[in-house]
Amino acid sequence: MTGAYERELRDVLSGTEKGVHAVTRSCTQEEKARTMRVLDRPFLVVRAAGSGMEGSGDLVALRGDCCFPIEVKSTRAEKLYFSGRTKDQLNAMIREGERSGLMPLYAHRRKGVRGDSWRLFRVETEGLTGTLARLAKMIPPLPLNRNGSPFIDWEQGMPLNQFLAMMCSPLGGEDAQVTALQGRAQRASSPTMAERREQSAVDILAELERRRSAVLPVFKGKE
Repeated sequence: MTGAYERELRDVLSGTEKGVHAVTRSCTQEEKARTMRVLDRPFLVVRAAGSGMEGSGDLVALRGDCCFPIEVKSTRAEKLYFSGRTKDQLNAMIREGERSGLMPLYAHRRKGVRGDSWRLFRVETEGLTGTLARLAKMIPPLPLNRNGSPFIDWEQGMPLNQFLAMMCSPLGGEDAQVTALQGRAQRASSPTMAERREQSAVDILAELERRRSAVLPVFKGKE
C-alpha cells in the first residue's frame, strides 16, 4: 500500500498537474496555492534502487540547487516509532547522509486526514553545507522521545504545502528561506495574548499607583 503513496508524493514533487490536483482536492485555497508552486519549479523524482534499504530512501528528489533522499511512511496513527527494520533504515539514512553530504527526509502520509495529509521531517546529519545547511534551519528534525531516540510525530512535521512554497517560491530558494526566517523571527518577537494582558494589567496598576500618590498628600494636609 505504501507504493501508492510513494507514487502520490512522486507525482506531486514532479509537478504533474494531475498529481497536484489529486493531493489538494480537500485542501484549503491557501494550501492549494502553495502546493501548486511546484508546477513552476518541479523536481526530478526517481524511485531509489533497492527502495528502503542502505540509506537510499524510497524516492530521490533532485533539482539544480538540492537533492533529497526521501523515506515514505504511511499510517493512520499520528505517531510512528522506529524499531527493528525501520530503525536500521533510519541508521542507514544517517550514515549515508553524512557520508555523501546530503539531508535525508522522512515524508509521513497520514491516512484518513482531510486537507494536507503529508508532513516532512529531516534526518539530522553532520557536515551539511550551502543550500542544505540553510534549509536545515527551516525543516523540523525528527522529534526525540523521552529516551532521546528519534520518532515520527505527524503533528510536529512540516506540511507538504509549506515545504513546496519554501522550495518553489518565485523569489528563489535562498530569498524564500530568508523571508520565511524573517517571518518566523517576527512572530517569535511579537507578544502573545497572555503577555499583552499581563502588560495591560501592569500599566493599569502603575496608573492607579500614580493617582494614589497624587491624592495622598492632600489627605495628609487635612489631618
